[in-house]
Amino acid sequence: MRFPKVLILILNWNGKTDTLECLSSLAAADPIPLFSTLIVDNGSTDDSVHAIRSIYPNIPIIETKTNLGFAGGNNAGIRWALGKSFEWILLLNNDTIVAPDLIQKFLVAAKQKPLAKLFGAKIYRYNDRLRIDHLGGFWNEDHAEFVSYAANKLDDGSFEEMLPVDYVCGAALFMHRSVPEAIGLLEEKFFLLWEESDFCTRARYAGFEIWTAPQAKIWHKVSASFTGGKPHMHYFWWRNRLLWIQRNCTPKKKQQLYIRLILPEIARNIKLACLKTAQGALLRLFGRPQDSIRTEKARRYRAGCRGIWHYFLGRFGNCPAAYLRRR
Repeated sequence: MRFPKVLILILNWNGKTDTLECLSSLAAADPIPLFSTLIVDNGSTDDSVHAIRSIYPNIPIIETKTNLGFAGGNNAGIRWALGKSFEWILLLNNDTIVAPDLIQKFLVAAKQKPLAKLFGAKIYRYNDRLRIDHLGGFWNEDHAEFVSYAANKLDDGSFEEMLPVDYVCGAALFMHRSVPEAIGLLEEKFFLLWEESDFCTRARYAGFEIWTAPQAKIWHKVSASFTGGKPHMHYFWWRNRLLWIQRNCTPKKKQQLYIRLILPEIARNIKLACLKTAQGALLRLFGRPQDSIRTEKARRYRAGCRGIWHYFLGRFGNCPAAYLRRR
């Protein structure tokens, strides 16, 4: 039996411990079908490259020298793969471990759905082995966001059937090379969050089918890259949500979403940011300590406001440094 050539693309940014654990799980994977691994190091400063090369000297590493985000870093690897003879590319988060038959199950899924060219794994939580973190997502127009129908549910055997979906999570996204050849690469303006949903949306518009592959399984540490915690996430989520709507909704639909949902949500976010910040200032004024929960909520709302503001200013790329530090 002929097995297609598969490249597993792992993006690393100051995550050598996670990446080495991920590579260890891949080393224990079934040798058939054969696959190759590529590491893209996104400007790490934690000696990741040396640590990985000392244990896995035969794995090629692309060093970007700077943090290009999820989109830019993976694009460097996809370009490399398209210059080779790989038929399939798996984007795999470095903070995951994989089932031994992961690649084999993806290829079985591809054989069952020959018209589909993008597949998503069944993603469990690393610290809750049977709880599903993600298994495909759908656009929810009532909330103007994507939702995963199986998120947070315990796997009781009810999620074994393959399903067509609107997008699959970038933590384990299995794509045929024909997809980036036809639609291009990930949009680097997103930097982090919403880029895979944008990529999948563009693929669907181009006629590619997207399916879940629930027999292909990984375990994910979930948002290990969010070193700044929730403020970091809220900045990207708000800014990139607006960018996704701009890129993928018709002018009429965009107008409807803004009037019905987006503008009221923006007003609420600004109101809460002001309220929580004022509460913190009053507590400090009267010499009372501000509890960590209130402080964190204030930072989240302020980060969301900054993300909204930067979207309208056209500022993309990484978020402000203040949100990259824990407090």
